[in-house]
Amino acid sequence: MALLAYSIRRFLMLIPVLLGMSIVVFSIIRAIPGDPALTILGEKASPKAVEELREVLGLNNPWYMQYFDYLKQILSGDLGKSLLTGADITKEMMPYLAATAELTLVSMLFAVIIGVNAGILSAWKQNSWFDYMAMLIALIGVSMPVFWLGLMEQWVFAQELKWLPSVGRDNSRDPVTAITHFYILDTILAGRWDQCWDVIRHLILPGVALGTIPMAIIARITRSSMLEVMRSDYIRTARAKGLGQFWVVYKHALKNALIPVLTVIGLQIGLLLGGAVLTETIFGWPGVGRYIYTAIGNRDYPVIQSGILVIATIFVLINLLVDLLYAAIDPRIKYR
Repeated sequence: MALLAYSIRRFLMLIPVLLGMSIVVFSIIRAIPGDPALTILGEKASPKAVEELREVLGLNNPWYMQYFDYLKQILSGDLGKSLLTGADITKEMMPYLAATAELTLVSMLFAVIIGVNAGILSAWKQNSWFDYMAMLIALIGVSMPVFWLGLMEQWVFAQELKWLPSVGRDNSRDPVTAITHFYILDTILAGRWDQCWDVIRHLILPGVALGTIPMAIIARITRSSMLEVMRSDYIRTARAKGLGQFWVVYKHALKNALIPVLTVIGLQIGLLLGGAVLTETIFGWPGVGRYIYTAIGNRDYPVIQSGILVIATIFVLINLLVDLLYAAIDPRIKYR
């Protein structure tokens, strides 16, 4: 019951956060130079036609009336329609959001597996050659620009070695039949294992490029947290009982070192969902970052507002989930 009460309280606290986010985004977007009506109709449109379209779109109303109309629309579960295409934003955004989510999950899987284990082994073999090498690679990974790494991957693995495809989500000659828009899942549901392997091959290069910086951060945080935990009395007691070093590190130390690591993982997932524009552009990935970026260029206000609000909602929900996982990992944490 305590956990349920805490969850409800935290969920209610998200409402003013998202409300504030919507106000900030709405205000900033209205400050972007340019007229959506003129963008839709083109530079050669007559002033009368532009004015009529502005009236239809409600752009002549005061900003607070536009905001309350937008808020009422959001609360009814309707993200609105795109000014440019006239399509329902919820349906139009879903394939893009699924593409970014799939890329983010693959990137974080790579980052967590490599980063956590590198950090553990660095702490286990402190001041060894592996420790110095792993932390040097982590430092390079944090400092390396994503766009440069992506271009180098394309040059080496796609152009020179021809091992992996460089752009897109699937083979354009044999496209995936979208069911959930998560292509790995869709190919499995369709029983197309050849397509599934092809989708995985398309994910490798952008996934590694996007996951390199989180991997380096996770490795450094894991090492620091593990070093602190491994100096604890109960670790010395476990060793005194004759437990093997592997069990001491992975069963006793790791669980108590996971709190800061889990925090970083939650933050990185949220950041990758909204910050993958460069990676998506380099690899031709049809994700939500490119979708919003295109909408900004077209002054498509509803798409920009709804896209940012969806990403912000996912971000705060992930952080709420991380907070709830703390108690599952560390029994000393109680929610009252």
